[in-house]
Amino acid sequence: MTPRTLLALGAAALAFAAGTVGSDVLAPGGAAPAAAAEDRSDVASSAQPLVRVTDRDLRRVDTVELDAESLVLRRGDATVADMSMRDARSTVTLLNRLLGTPSRTQTAAGDGGACFPSGTTYTWGGAVRVAALDTPSSVGNAVEIRVLRDSVRSRTGERVELTGPDGVQVGDDVADAIQAAPRSDKVSFGSGDSQAWQLLLESGWAPDDDAPSTGDPRAEHDGTTAGSAPTGDQGTDGSGGGADDDAQGTNGVSALTDDTQVTVLGSPMPVHARRSC
Repeated sequence: MTPRTLLALGAAALAFAAGTVGSDVLAPGGAAPAAAAEDRSDVASSAQPLVRVTDRDLRRVDTVELDAESLVLRRGDATVADMSMRDARSTVTLLNRLLGTPSRTQTAAGDGGACFPSGTTYTWGGAVRVAALDTPSSVGNAVEIRVLRDSVRSRTGERVELTGPDGVQVGDDVADAIQAAPRSDKVSFGSGDSQAWQLLLESGWAPDDDAPSTGDPRAEHDGTTAGSAPTGDQGTDGSGGGADDDAQGTNGVSALTDDTQVTVLGSPMPVHARRSC
């Protein structure tokens, strides 16, 4: 493994330890397989109704897209299902039906990173990892999702593309996007020949109108109280908006890179978050 790859994976570990992004992409994969693909007994319950998709529609899915607040199943340009990251049951159930039986591990609080709740982590083909949290985070997400490859095989053997916003995939060179992004949307790890980046692809986690407000909707288990200054645009130097903004960062879906090549896509994954809890 090259020093660049080690730095990128180290960046992943740092990002996951910030706030509720704690799903540890470095965790060893040798989990025992689930007893059945449809087993949902240990999935965190959701207040939202289960997303329902017919078997026929699922067989037509050719792309899974990770967005800032949802996981979207697509067939070409058509949306087959849009699963909120506040709905762990639908996310795990539909991926089970689409991709087959995952590897599964139980985690205690803190196992996945600083302040990471207990839950169950599901991994399909070493390509998609979903941590279903026993207790939703302070911003409301019930899952943490990481994409580790550019595609995965469905349970019927068909190739399913895995992307982030605007079609960004693991393995893509995002040098132009890194160059164009304001400093508030990217973080550099290492220097010289060992450069690596975290690049915010799409911000998210606006407050839920139906949920009680707890102050800053992007606060990540940090004890922020109602009435705190909301996180605003940080400007090109990433420092605007005060110390609270620097601590909480901007949440959404991010890409981690080895030099300028994408190695991981993740959501929620805040950029410029400096508080561990």
